[in-house]
Amino acid sequence: MIKVVDDFNDYEIIDSGNGMKYERWNNVYLLRPDPTIIWNNDLTEKKKIDAIYHRSNKGGGYWELKKDLKTWTVSYQDLKFNLKLMGFKHTGLFPEQAINWNFLREKVKNAKRPVKALNLFAYTGGASIALLKENASVVHVDASRGMIEWAKENVKLNNLEDKSIRFLVDDVVKFVKREIRRGNKYDIIIMDPPSYGKGANGEVWNLEKDLYNLIELCQSLLSDTPICLMVNSYSGLSPIILENILKLTKKQEYKKIETYEIGLKITNNNLILPCGITGIIEYE
Repeated sequence: MIKVVDDFNDYEIIDSGNGMKYERWNNVYLLRPDPTIIWNNDLTEKKKIDAIYHRSNKGGGYWELKKDLKTWTVSYQDLKFNLKLMGFKHTGLFPEQAINWNFLREKVKNAKRPVKALNLFAYTGGASIALLKENASVVHVDASRGMIEWAKENVKLNNLEDKSIRFLVDDVVKFVKREIRRGNKYDIIIMDPPSYGKGANGEVWNLEKDLYNLIELCQSLLSDTPICLMVNSYSGLSPIILENILKLTKKQEYKKIETYEIGLKITNNNLILPCGITGIIEYE
């Protein structure tokens, strides 16, 4: 099953082909590579392009700017985000995650009680902003100080500075182990781990080796009345693999386990671009 975002008015994949996607982010038009686009269709003659990302044969790449672009803003429903062109083709936001932001907001609303949430590998704070909007208390953890500062910008942009959020630059696994020793508990736990990464002090993260153990550790951080545990992955795992891990690591009675692909519509040909997977243990 694939769940598709169809109401992100400030974002659109207009066309795709030859390994590239032509996108509109509010009033900014980008041409970026995407490894899942293996069908033919030449996009180089598009009339309006503000920046193109070129891959390097040696890895990485660079942005070719057609106009001066520093930061700009996009909105989704009542959420706002600052965007920037990053060195490895990204903009600081994954719009397909709107599916999961909506799910989390609904869960907090329906809980009708104070909710404490932990966001691991929290990036620029999309899920954190969604949770804060519903008055959840959030602990936001990422190994990159730059991403933490960007997330703080997004909190300020949404006028949420008075809400309860703690920002921590830390290695996720070490942080989780410390929280277990401290006896801290959370009603919602979210994680979006990379395939490979380094912690705040150079700790190495490898998804295939470390994901199972991290999910298992996080089960010990769930409160006595948990709401959900959510895992996102852009690393090529299949939904059934993630489902198997969630089933094997669970420690409490649950309502259901669900895994699905997430995706985005492509306007010009009505295709769906797959954008990773999500797995959720729902407890209520």
